[in-house]
Order: sequence, then C-alpha cells, then structure tokens
Amino acid sequence: MKTWELISIVLLALMAGMFHGPWAALSRSMSTFTPEVFLAIVDRMNRNMAPVMTVLMPASLLSIVPVLILSYHERPLTFALSATALVLFIVALLVTILVEVPIVEEIATWTVSTLPADWQQLRDRWLRFHLIRVIAGLASLVLLVVGAIF
Repeated sequence: MKTWELISIVLLALMAGMFHGPWAALSRSMSTFTPEVFLAIVDRMNRNMAPVMTVLMPASLLSIVPVLILSYHERPLTFALSATALVLFIVALLVTILVEVPIVEEIATWTVSTLPADWQQLRDRWLRFHLIRVIAGLASLVLLVVGAIF
C-alpha cells in the first residue's frame, strides 16, 4: 500500500510541476508577449512538454488505482481522498485533451503573418483552462498526500 502511495504521489508531483511550472513562469504573462514571442514560447513548450505528458499523465492516473483498491476496506479516509484526487486528476486530463491540446495544435499551425483575428481570445481561453488544470492538479496531489499521511 505504502509503495503505491509513494509512486502515485511522486507521479502526481511531477504532473503538478508540469502544470504549475509553466503557469508560474510564463502563462500569467502570456498576454504581454508579442505574437512572435508568443508563437515561439508555445512551440517550445509544446515540443518540450507533450512527449513527457503523453506518458506521465496516464501513468499518474493509473497509479492511483492500486491505492484505491488497497485502501477500500481498511482505510476509508485514504480511499475517499484518493477517489477525490482521481476525479480531480481526470478533470485535469479532460481539460488537457478536450481544450488545451486542440488549442495548442491550432496555434502550432500559425505564423506571425497568418495569425487569425481572434488569436488573443483563443490564447486567453487556453490560459483560463490552464488555470483550471493547475488547480485540479495541485488539489489532486494534496489530497493524495493527506490520504497517505492520515
């Protein structure tokens, strides 16, 4: 049980870092960047993060399942907190798959000369949903840690 808790906490900590790091470093300032800088940042972030997140997100999600199974009868608080963490992580996953990835894929086709008229609205939509993902990811991690401690 403790081994799976540790694995899930480490994996979710890595994911929370993938969510929070860009938000703390760049996303809050994204609206101040020129189109050239914005496109370069999105391109670099996508090329750096997508391969890692493609593996890390499913691994993180699946790592919670053994914790749920092993805690179901013997540790109801751990089970409840882990189940809630799983739901929040699924929210982060859905935001990523249904909103953020399609936006980034669209942005990846742009150049400075082909920016659509509404590019700033699309950028801002990505930023709003990214904040939801950051909050869901961090809350998921906190719940797993609390469940492991108590």
